[in-house]
Amino acid sequence: MAEVELQPGETELGKWTLNLCPHGGGRYTGPLTVTNQRVLFLSKFDTSLSGAIGELIVYKGDYGYVSIPKDQIQKVDIVGGFLKKKVAITLTNGNVHTLDYGMLSVEKIAEAIRQR
Repeated sequence: MAEVELQPGETELGKWTLNLCPHGGGRYTGPLTVTNQRVLFLSKFDTSLSGAIGELIVYKGDYGYVSIPKDQIQKVDIVGGFLKKKVAITLTNGNVHTLDYGMLSVEKIAEAIRQR
């Protein structure tokens, strides 16, 4: 996974490779790093249908880097059913970002995001 440059006083709480579905749409695959201060995501691939079609035509490379300060997180919920659980992060501005870890447990991800 990509290395994250920690800020002074920042401690890494965990790393996972998963899908991010941001509030504006799309589905991005890459490494998630959670620290005591931020939630960081480095988008490697756009795996939405429009992104997959675009990848077949033109190589786009890295899509971007998402950094969410924990003081901007209003709530963290685990949503979904028996086989498919996700973590929904609601920001103070009302935007919701969803982390999809497939069929794997999201309990530790949600716990790390809630931890300050």
